[in-house]
Amino acid sequence: MKYRIMINIISTLLAKRKVTAKELADKYEISLRTVYRYIDDLSVAGIPVDVVRGRYGGVTISDAYRLPDGYFTREEYDSACNALKAWAAQVNDGAALSALDKIERQKKNDRSEMTVSGNIIVDGGVWGDNGAFSDKMKACERAVNECACVQIDYISRDGEHSRRVIDPYVLILKRNVWYVYAFCHTKQEFRTFKIGRIKKLWFTGEHFEKKSISKEDIPLNFFYGADDMTDVTLEIERSALADAEEWLGVDSIEPRADKLVCEMRLPKDGLANKIISFGGAIKVLSPEPLAEEVKSIARRICDGV
Repeated sequence: MKYRIMINIISTLLAKRKVTAKELADKYEISLRTVYRYIDDLSVAGIPVDVVRGRYGGVTISDAYRLPDGYFTREEYDSACNALKAWAAQVNDGAALSALDKIERQKKNDRSEMTVSGNIIVDGGVWGDNGAFSDKMKACERAVNECACVQIDYISRDGEHSRRVIDPYVLILKRNVWYVYAFCHTKQEFRTFKIGRIKKLWFTGEHFEKKSISKEDIPLNFFYGADDMTDVTLEIERSALADAEEWLGVDSIEPRADKLVCEMRLPKDGLANKIISFGGAIKVLSPEPLAEEVKSIARRICDGV
């Protein structure tokens, strides 16, 4: 009984996205306390269900969430669609037509890739991704296209959790990382948010009028100031050339005598660990502090073997 009700709660939230706890309690004939306990259980299980208080409050499920691939087989999708079509034709039931539309949209959205601006196909998922990242990308693209306000549950680089309403203006891809440039209602200024750091996302039902902005208004250096960057010179073995080109860019690596060398300015954050990930195929020629940091990490790895 418990798990059947929990599945029904998910179905209700997928259909309405936001309801009150009392509505769920009345619908499934359970207490408010039980509703909140089931919500906690669903959240622990990884379903992005939450209780939001305030203006946009209610029991909600992230608008970036959909049923996982494999929830319905192709045969089950087709059977459900055919049954609903037959039912709607006989009784002219608007609810059946609405359910049919939702099921067919779920079927169309099963593919993980996403189209941006009509001409670019992007598979936004990361390795091991179950589609959650791609779904957030689709939700952000929809918000940009429709000028729709969204509320996000965001985790900063420092691990700080915050919930804020944003007006998404444009999606940005930089160094294989996706961002959304948006006006933040909390800070009352434009901010750049990393899509991978958005935990949950909800459409508020409100829309905004876009202000005129130019590309020059968008700070493409994002988190890195002058003190966060360092000039480096790297020597790259030919066995690592393909991976190094994807990281640094093909124009950044040039042959010198019998060596491959890269000179460029890079963010300090995580740089030594990135170099270590090449398994010794990249050597730091300068600066000396970075070379020493790489050596220190290598020693710790050896000591742990």
